[in-house]
Amino acid sequence: MAGGQGLIRRFYNEVLTGGNLALIDDLVADDVVDHEEGFPGQPPGKEGVKFYVNAVRTAFPDLAVKTSEPALADGDLEAVHVTLTGTHQGDFAGVPATGKSVEFSGIDIIRVQDGKVAEHWGSTDTMSLMQQIGAVPK
Repeated sequence: MAGGQGLIRRFYNEVLTGGNLALIDDLVADDVVDHEEGFPGQPPGKEGVKFYVNAVRTAFPDLAVKTSEPALADGDLEAVHVTLTGTHQGDFAGVPATGKSVEFSGIDIIRVQDGKVAEHWGSTDTMSLMQQIGAVPK
């Protein structure tokens, strides 16, 4: 990605998998608009981002980025296809921990304004994830 690591990769590497939740305040605008449907009870804006990260890290505390390619930056937009791995060690969307290893992917697009994420569009393969933890039949 031109211009360094990019906000998306920083978010994945330092916040989502690295656990530096304080960095959300530096990377995300207070009034960020998320166009991806969130978890039940997830509030809007920056608090929703914190809610999401806490929920995922609680369920998959060993979450790791397997791949983050391709990635691109064009003007104020960044995009990445990411594959994540982890072990289901906590409640996820009402499903108690199973101890199962998971691998799932997603696509994220962000719009950057004043050095922070102002908008997010994304699609995560939640169906595959739910199948891997046994919540949905394969």
